Amino acid sequence: MKIAVIGAGALGGTFATLLARAGHTVTVTARGPALAAIRAEGISLTGAFGAARQHPVALERLVETPQLTLVCTKAQDAAAAIGENAAVLDGSPLIVVQNGLDGVRTASRLLPRSDCFGALSIIAANYAAPGQVTITTAAPTYLGRGSGVADAATNSWRNVLAEAAPTIALDNFVGAQWTKLVVNMLNALPAITGMSVQDVVDHPGLRRVMTESMRETVRVGMKHGVRFGSLQGLGDGPLRAFSRLPPLLGQVLPLRLRSRMGDVPNLGSTQQSLKRGQFTEVDYLNGAVVREAAHVGLRVPVNELLTALVHEVETRGVPLATHDVLERFAVLRH
Repeated sequence: MKIAVIGAGALGGTFATLLARAGHTVTVTARGPALAAIRAEGISLTGAFGAARQHPVALERLVETPQLTLVCTKAQDAAAAIGENAAVLDGSPLIVVQNGLDGVRTASRLLPRSDCFGALSIIAANYAAPGQVTITTAAPTYLGRGSGVADAATNSWRNVLAEAAPTIALDNFVGAQWTKLVVNMLNALPAITGMSVQDVVDHPGLRRVMTESMRETVRVGMKHGVRFGSLQGLGDGPLRAFSRLPPLLGQVLPLRLRSRMGDVPNLGSTQQSLKRGQFTEVDYLNGAVVREAAHVGLRVPVNELLTALVHEVETRGVPLATHDVLERFAVLRH
């Protein structure tokens, strides 16, 4: 099958390599050093999915219509990336592999004749260098669309992706996006402090802040009437119970997520963007919680401050000291 992957970062490089290894004809879009590296050396994958090197066709823009496209850019880049390729994509099926809540809506708006799906990937992948990706956690990818039962088309594309990597067709995909948003609260503090996700969760003060950001996210979803989807052993009942726990007991959630990561340092996607000198997708993660809270009349001070601090690190170019971060959050409690 002819498959295009838009974006050759950590997840894009992972899917392009695994799909090519499974026998598909893969084209990736990339720019600058990544484009040159892939054209010269292909994409090298190491870690939990095994070692692989594949040589997909690498282009700045697609020049022909694929049978399937995966959009693997950061959330803030999705609209531009889809728009640049819309002439060849509109009318062909597309899967948005992305954090946040807006990916499928954005794709459907820009490609009105296309069948659009979303994918939530739990794979932890580090972008080591252009054309080089290390998988620190091999985990499933969840495919779906809408709030109902996974339909026949979803199951069909699930079968294609499953040839390359573990993939699950998911009911209540919109609810699962909210569950993944809770999980993505792992990202901001590592980016702010320069620490790994594991080290942040192991730090009692930072873990408390992370827990509060997750609780705010769940409460906003509940206010919107969201039925949280099943993902990584989480679901509607456990997350609603989590939102009612005392702060100390609530810390079991980030600890549980950390236990699945192993000991290979996981930087988180937000910190990886900073290390590459790129803007982050924090406005589509913690920032999305802030926006959705405003729609239902809630305040989410922890996520407001986390969003601001990630932008501060983007501007400074260096992480903040842990004690400075905790002092900022201490002000919120007084």
